[in-house]
Amino acid sequence: MRFGTFNILHGMSVSAGTVHEDELRAAAAGLDADVLALQEVDRGQPRSQKADQAAIVAGVLDAPWWRYAPAFNGVANQPFSPADPMSDRPGPSFGIALVSRLPVLRWYGRQFPAAPIPMLLTVAGERGVTAVRDHPRVALAAVIVGPDGPFTVISTHLSFVPGWNVRQLRSIVRWASGMPGPRFLLGDLNLPGRVPGAVSRWNQLARVPTFPSWRPRVQWDHALCDGFGNGTVRSVSTHRLGISDHAALTVDLDW
Repeated sequence: MRFGTFNILHGMSVSAGTVHEDELRAAAAGLDADVLALQEVDRGQPRSQKADQAAIVAGVLDAPWWRYAPAFNGVANQPFSPADPMSDRPGPSFGIALVSRLPVLRWYGRQFPAAPIPMLLTVAGERGVTAVRDHPRVALAAVIVGPDGPFTVISTHLSFVPGWNVRQLRSIVRWASGMPGPRFLLGDLNLPGRVPGAVSRWNQLARVPTFPSWRPRVQWDHALCDGFGNGTVRSVSTHRLGISDHAALTVDLDW
């Protein structure tokens, strides 16, 4: 079974600075994941031709069980309003998604407020550093029917503000504790290296750099697990695709 996580940067090609649906389709096909967590996903945004990007990826992967969870409603880079991750409000929004080829029994969502302070960051397509304000964050959990019964997968994209992301990760771990195990957390955690494992006390399934995609030097994208005692990791791969400033991460598991 292949699990994956990919911050798609709303489907943008970093080299060209453009968004084309066919490039998103090609990237999804290249991953061939059974369960895939997505971050920085557009729905109805003008910059991505108002596409439903989660639906596009689910269609490419032939994955009938999927859900998009908005973090905020509104046009990107303009004033926005926090969103209920379990809502399906019309209009432009931005968030995360979870796509599964395996049946999903239940979905759960969790939201976090934006950090109140901006951070100086390197932004794809812009020179130097830019003061970027945080946006609300969400987590999306699915209880999935696996080879040995139900298990849980959580997709998230944590804040880039130090400290806030640590608190969010700890909150997700507490939230997940009542969900069926084994439990997996996939996403862009904005925490480097071994930090997510130390904070969560979950096992890290992969220790490979994923950012920036053209020359990965740091690992922001992670796959963590809790209670996967009888399973083994068969292989770990990173994928430099035609979109995003992040490499995608996949982990092949034997149950």
